Amino acid sequence: MDSGRSRRIGKGALLLLVCLLPIAMRGNDYFLHVYIVCAINIILASSLRAMATTGQMSIGQAGFMAIGAYTSAILAAKCGIPVYLSMLGGGCAATVLAALIGFPLSRIRTIYFVMVTMFLGEIIRLVVFEASSLTGGSTGLMGIPRPEAFSFFGLLQIDFSNKLHFCYLVLLLLLIILLVLYNIHRSHAGTAFAAIGQEESLSSSVGINVARSKVLIFSVACFFTGLAGSLYAHYMTVLNPDAFGTFTSLYILIYVVVGGRSFFGPIAGAILLTLIPEFFAALKEYQPYVFVLVLFLIVFLLPGGLVDLPRRIRESVRKAPLEEAR
Repeated sequence: MDSGRSRRIGKGALLLLVCLLPIAMRGNDYFLHVYIVCAINIILASSLRAMATTGQMSIGQAGFMAIGAYTSAILAAKCGIPVYLSMLGGGCAATVLAALIGFPLSRIRTIYFVMVTMFLGEIIRLVVFEASSLTGGSTGLMGIPRPEAFSFFGLLQIDFSNKLHFCYLVLLLLLIILLVLYNIHRSHAGTAFAAIGQEESLSSSVGINVARSKVLIFSVACFFTGLAGSLYAHYMTVLNPDAFGTFTSLYILIYVVVGGRSFFGPIAGAILLTLIPEFFAALKEYQPYVFVLVLFLIVFLLPGGLVDLPRRIRESVRKAPLEEAR
């Protein structure tokens, strides 16, 4: 069996395992909660990774998450719009803001982009905090509905107040988003985005519209970030501005750095850093310190991120017999 076919079978088996896990753990609300949070974090990290391919490393994604969350929650809870449409509206609201500020931001590079996005995220959080008549301010926005229940031909009743059913809604959206991002990654546009991240001036000289490309991927990433925010809102059913602070943006960034810059890196980083505080309850109070420790270990011991670990292990296994022979 060739290695390519083996990898495809391995990926298929892993996907099947991920799909069957919620069923295996049904009745365990805590596990299902961790599963949902993990899936939302993967969406956030993968969206930021797509943006980062052009060299745009944002520390303001929590702000766009907040826009998606509050837009969807307000449309559903106060305007009576169906949750599925309100979630789409949350993603679109984040995209509109990204498109409006995208061109000015496309001229800013490196540390200046990081600083501007950090302040932008904090401004969004403060606006949410001050607009208390609409968002609930520091008290929080409550009574956010879960997606409407439906049935398949009267045979299977889907009720998203059930965590197992909500798990599969989040999983479905996660797989669709990852498929879209993967197709972008493998497309000609993805190659152009990577070229811009490597050498912006050279990319411009060979005919790539740098500004338009940056705005495009920034808007796409913010759409999925806003959609993740709307999922968060309708899962938690209550929102508070403190959930969208700078630390949240930093955590999303750390997921990407710890996982590695390859497509699957943010997935590995989000899973690991979601599970560590959840499964080691004593560490949850010290989550920022744990994240910093993991980040330092990865930077110094595994610069390529978690996705580089299998390659490093294979190299060590190959070298071991040679060293023994000496």
